[in-house]
Formats: sequence, structure tokens, C-alpha cells
Amino acid sequence: MLIFVALLYFCVACSIIWLAFFPSGREAVMQLVLSVRQRIGRNVALWQHQRARQAGVMRRDARRLLSGSARFVRRHWIACAIVVPLVAIPSLLALVMSKPDMLPGYEAVDQVPDEQVAALLRGEHLVAPSALPPLAFTTKEVEEVRPMLVDASRNWGLLHPEFSQRLLLVFKIMKEKHGYEMALLEGYRSPARQDMLARLGSGVTNARAFQSWHQYGLAADCAFWRDGKLIISEKDPWAMRGYQLYGQVAESLGLTWGGRWTMMDFGHTELRLRGVMR
Repeated sequence: MLIFVALLYFCVACSIIWLAFFPSGREAVMQLVLSVRQRIGRNVALWQHQRARQAGVMRRDARRLLSGSARFVRRHWIACAIVVPLVAIPSLLALVMSKPDMLPGYEAVDQVPDEQVAALLRGEHLVAPSALPPLAFTTKEVEEVRPMLVDASRNWGLLHPEFSQRLLLVFKIMKEKHGYEMALLEGYRSPARQDMLARLGSGVTNARAFQSWHQYGLAADCAFWRDGKLIISEKDPWAMRGYQLYGQVAESLGLTWGGRWTMMDFGHTELRLRGVMR
């Protein structure tokens, strides 16, 4: 290491002496600097020339394209006058009338919030119920109707606050007015879980990742809690009556109920907020 430093010091000292006392050294360095500068200047000029030439070619191509399009329209103006509106008008109408929640099998429902919703929006805050025991989601009856439910999220804190408060109000009305105790089966659903459920077939879900309001904390699947058991199947007349009441209450609070879809999902509700699903 010391030898290397000594050699480096020797070379630097010799260079300084050469430049200080020998005019030929200074001239050589100046010529080298001028040569490098000229080479850089030539490269910059060549690059600018190529760029200007490419821009000129692009302008000529654009003019030719516009000129060719104009000639085509003049020759076939009748066909263009018929075809362009036929293509443009449906697309514009679809764009204007589209909603972020337009998925196959969904139906729009006129929803008029009542005084309870107004009270909720004025600041009433409802608290989530106690979590059910995990074993309640592993029974044979539950797995037959809702497989893989044991891994679902039932964390109320992952739901959108506005949706969770409306859903809790649904729970409250169902219990106090109709005598049904509700249970949350699944709330927030990760994109990976959504894709996994979609792979099970249309009998489970038609929505892929980010096509479901579950991914935004704006949807939930619910059922009933009776005598220490989850009642999910609509084959139970008592449960089917509860689902109908559940749908009515949910819609009265501004929620969308899955019982009106082509592929009916009686326990599903969601809050479709504009600008969320794109």
C-alpha cells in the first residue's frame, strides 16, 4: 500500500513539474482538452441533426396520414356518415350512463333513506357486537353452505366506517323489531381470497379481485344466530323469512341487498360509494 501511494505521489509531482516548467507539456494538455471538446461538440451536433431529421419524418408521416384519412372520408362520406354514429353513440351512452358497480347480475334498486339513516348520519355511533366463537364457523352445516368460511375476516375495524355503522343499525333493527340476532360471516376480503373464491366457480362468486365491494370494506355477508348456532341456509323457513326482512331493512338504510341479484346472495349487503370502484 505504501509503495502504491509513493508511486502515485511521484507521478503527480512529475506531472506538476512538467506542466510548470515545460511549455510543451502545457500545449499537449491544451490540445487534449480542445480535442475532447471538439469531439463532444460533434457528437452533440450529430445527435441534434438526427433528432431534427426524425421529427421531420414524423411530421411528414402525420401529414400523409391526415391527408389519406381526408381522401378516404371524401370518397366514402356516405358510409362514414352512417358507420361513425352507429359506433360512437352507443359507446358515448355507455360511458355517460355507466356506474362503478355495474357487474353482471346486479340490479339497481331505488333506495330512500329514512329517519334512522338521518339519525345515523347525524352522529349516532353503534358498537360492534362481541365476536362469535371460532367453532361456530366450522360445523358441518356451515361448511356445506359456506365452505372455507373459517378463514374469512370478521374484523369490523376493516370495514368502511359509513358502511359498518349502517350495517350495525340493520343488526339493531333486526333484533329489536323482528327478533333476529344477526351474525357477521365475512366482511373485508383480500384480493387474493377473492380470486381464490372465484376459482371455485360461479356458484360461489362471479367477481374477481377488485370487482367486489368486499375489497374496499364496503360489503359483508351475514346470517343468523339462534340457540348457539349459525343458521345460514335459506331452506330453513325461519331463516328465509329473516333474509327477506334483512333485505328490506338494509335497503331502507341505503344498502344494496344481494337477494335481488340474478345469482341471489341473501346474506350479502354492500354500500356502493361513487368513486371507489373503478
